[in-house]
Amino acid sequence: MFKATVKVTLKKKVLDPQGKTVMSSLNSLGFSSVSEVRMGKLVELMIDSKDKDKAKAEVEEMCKKLLSNPIIEDFSFEVEEV
Repeated sequence: MFKATVKVTLKKKVLDPQGKTVMSSLNSLGFSSVSEVRMGKLVELMIDSKDKDKAKAEVEEMCKKLLSNPIIEDFSFEVEEV
């Protein structure tokens, strides 16, 4: 059994209105040191597999087909045995 942690973020060239709103709110709350916020998604998956390389390949395929939009998002992931 493996646990995959997938991080999906907007590509740097894509505007992030949610991040801008959060940054503005943080500044309004007195956190003036915050100069940029980029929002994203964190997805945790439990993969029932005995082979780590196979689990990694499956997670990468999931990211490409469903968990991220390759036009505007990047993804990275880690797979660990549990």
